[in-house]
Amino acid sequence: MSEADDDLVSLDRWTVQLRKGTLGLAVLASLWGGRLYGLEILRRLEADADLTVPEGTIYPLLNRLKRDGLISSEWVEAEGGHPRKYFTLTEAGRRRAAEMAQAWGRFAAGLDAMLTPMRQEQNR
Repeated sequence: MSEADDDLVSLDRWTVQLRKGTLGLAVLASLWGGRLYGLEILRRLEADADLTVPEGTIYPLLNRLKRDGLISSEWVEAEGGHPRKYFTLTEAGRRRAAEMAQAWGRFAAGLDAMLTPMRQEQNR
């Protein structure tokens, strides 16, 4: 593998870790407006945050968030289809999402300030 290939693999790994680290916040944010079932959450993550998440990743995360008391779930019969499990933020989940959003905002603003000179230099 060439050095350029190593750099791409390394960047891909970093991107994966970055997405994993923010996935919990993204899921909580997706539920801010109301209840969604699993596939709707996946679609929202992809459409709104450009996060493509496999089902094998999202459902264990949803189970952990439920176990932590941040979301609740209920089965709802669908007309002409199979029942769907809908997820909703709990009050604790709303508080946690708001706290995480504030922490993210501080982190992102600080990092963006650090990156601004680099971007300005690259744009010259």
